[in-house]
Amino acid sequence: MKPDRHTAMTQLIKQVRNDFPFAAPEAQICVSGCQGCPKKLLELADTELTDWEYRLKEGETPLFGDISRLAKMCKNIRRGLLRNKLVAKLP
Repeated sequence: MKPDRHTAMTQLIKQVRNDFPFAAPEAQICVSGCQGCPKKLLELADTELTDWEYRLKEGETPLFGDISRLAKMCKNIRRGLLRNKLVAKLP
């Protein structure tokens, strides 16, 4: 059985929070020769995730498009983090 939209968004947020190195020190994130700005990518992801965590806590039910947009944004951010060797390649 598929999860409802609230549960799906909650699971997506949890997966991203577990995968992205939000707690990594700035010295590890900002290294010379980085491609793009991983610090800004992480800040963008954190802002969006925090916003949705608040909205879910307030009882808002996300639309399928909201879940899809957040997933796509996180996928693109992950690609940038992978280029900078901040996340491992998925199997």
